[in-house]
Amino acid sequence: MDVRVAGHQVETGEALQNHVSDRIGHMAEKYFNRSVGANVTFGRGPHDDFTCDIVAPVNQGIVLKASNRAGDAHVAFDGAADKIERQLKRYVDRLRERRGEPEKGRDYEAGYTIFAPMAEEAPPIEHPAVVAETMTDIPVASVSDAVMMLDLRNTNALMFTNGKTGEFNMVYRRDDGTIGWVEPRKG
Repeated sequence: MDVRVAGHQVETGEALQNHVSDRIGHMAEKYFNRSVGANVTFGRGPHDDFTCDIVAPVNQGIVLKASNRAGDAHVAFDGAADKIERQLKRYVDRLRERRGEPEKGRDYEAGYTIFAPMAEEAPPIEHPAVVAETMTDIPVASVSDAVMMLDLRNTNALMFTNGKTGEFNMVYRRDDGTIGWVEPRKG
């Protein structure tokens, strides 16, 4: 078990480091039979509160991330650790669901709902600024695996190559909490 605790402009005392190691170790024992690493970073927020960021690589390129902010470093860590634990539980549950199911030849059904048209929107900006640019690998996955990666990566959208069709697809989290799936039209 490799747990690294660091502080940016914050002293991480022995009690805090032990608390972090114990909690991460307990999660690893509960959800995995092999060791899991984690990087836990504490910092100061803009209003003299503490921030805690946890990055925990699980396996096969899946990295769990969580952050929390609170008035006390222990409370900030516990909030972020609760988020990581929920992500781990979902990941393990999905792995259990998949056991015994054949990978190829599965039929995928996607439900959809037609919503009423939205109210008139503001006119688009002619040349919007590029806020951030990043390069990433686009995984080859089934739709259910892509939804699992979306949950584990704690992001709003994920582009992937559909293993069944070989086409680029995207899954995204809607404002109402449901998952949307974009698949290119054939033709």
